[in-house]
Amino acid sequence: MAVDLSTPLSWRAATGDAATMLDELQPNIVKAHVRDHLSVLFLGFGDAAEAKAFLKALAGLMKSAKTHLQEIEAFKASTGGGTTYVGLGLTATGYGKLGIAATPGDPSFQGGAKKAAENLVDPPVSGWEPPYQEPIDAVVLIGDANAAATRAKRAEVLALLPRSVTVLGEETGRGLANENGDGIEHFGYVDGRSQPLFLTEDVETERDTTDGINEWDPSTPLAQILVPDSAAPDPNVHFGSYFVFRKLEQNVQLFKQAEQDLAEELTLKGEDAERAGAMLVGRFEDGTPLVVQSAAGSHHPVENDFSYDSDKLGQKCPFQAHIRKTNPRGSGGAEPPERERLHLMARRGQTYGRRLDDPSADLPPVVRPTKDVGLLFMAFNSDLANQFEFTQRLWANNPGFPVTPDGSRPGLDPVIGQGQRPGSNYSRDWGRNGAQPVDAIPQAVTLKGGEYFFMPSLAFLRSL
Repeated sequence: MAVDLSTPLSWRAATGDAATMLDELQPNIVKAHVRDHLSVLFLGFGDAAEAKAFLKALAGLMKSAKTHLQEIEAFKASTGGGTTYVGLGLTATGYGKLGIAATPGDPSFQGGAKKAAENLVDPPVSGWEPPYQEPIDAVVLIGDANAAATRAKRAEVLALLPRSVTVLGEETGRGLANENGDGIEHFGYVDGRSQPLFLTEDVETERDTTDGINEWDPSTPLAQILVPDSAAPDPNVHFGSYFVFRKLEQNVQLFKQAEQDLAEELTLKGEDAERAGAMLVGRFEDGTPLVVQSAAGSHHPVENDFSYDSDKLGQKCPFQAHIRKTNPRGSGGAEPPERERLHLMARRGQTYGRRLDDPSADLPPVVRPTKDVGLLFMAFNSDLANQFEFTQRLWANNPGFPVTPDGSRPGLDPVIGQGQRPGSNYSRDWGRNGAQPVDAIPQAVTLKGGEYFFMPSLAFLRSL
């Protein structure tokens, strides 16, 4: 029985081709793997035969998606623990150096991130950090909840490297969390919450956290993340996914100052001043969605079951708020809701950089870092142009999105929007008319480099 990509998958009930697919799929794709400590190695290939031998040996250190899911079950039942994640991605140039003819055919993947940079209004490639300016052939990700385990597995990977396979660069991810244990990014906001879910077990778990009245359905078909692995022995059962990597530096001082300036301009005082930051992000720092509540104080886990049906005029959550721009939940107005959903992707980001201040503490902006901290943005896609590139170019960077009832232009995404920033309208009173124009929010997130990869099946790696 062929793998049905038109629906989410029940991994526990998977049999036949679906079970084979999970046995040969890398982890971290259909469900996120723990990566509190993460090493990202960028590699360059020399000799093709030695590179193939390395990749085949690396497959011996990698587990399958099925094993990962079984480890989660064992951990929840207190009958076992997890093992370190090792993931592998190849660029189009990497496939070329290996001499693989049946390369993944996505045009954006074939062109690479450098070619896409201009259309995405990214900074010039000449200003990117090394190694991103030069051709990259592969990426290896090594992640675990434990720093020592990550270091040990990294050493195993490096021990496999032949002389002709070189490490071009490395990024190190370190997770941040708030007092509730929720993962946060460097601006201090809960991150990674609103995700498409590809496993029916995860969908049911999320529904169990609601009051039975579902406003947002996170279930997503496998077709939105899986792609047949054209170079694998059997692409009917061997799958992979396109992987976007972008290093995003965050100027925390500039962003926290922008929050403070917005609060002062709108004369928001006391605890209500926190709403200024929430209007930029769309959530309060603890993850409470602005559209459902005018002040922080969410339950745990962070609420995800909401829509913008009660806020068609943007009086609660501004149209330009980050989470509304990048997931309008059917309210974007440019497409039917079912087509709008096709642009969503699975985000697997991790923070990087060390800082002396507490991200969750109430401190003046001047003590916050201005550089060397940020987000290693990572996302899985089945169609780079229709998911990642669409979201960045036509949503985040588009001042005319979402389409508003009065025809006004909301402006760029204040968090990740790239390009010329017009001013935007913000309301002093939550849920009421009276939005007033505010000067452009300064850009506090800067792309330092990135690349597109394809995460192939384990069967492909073993066949080399």
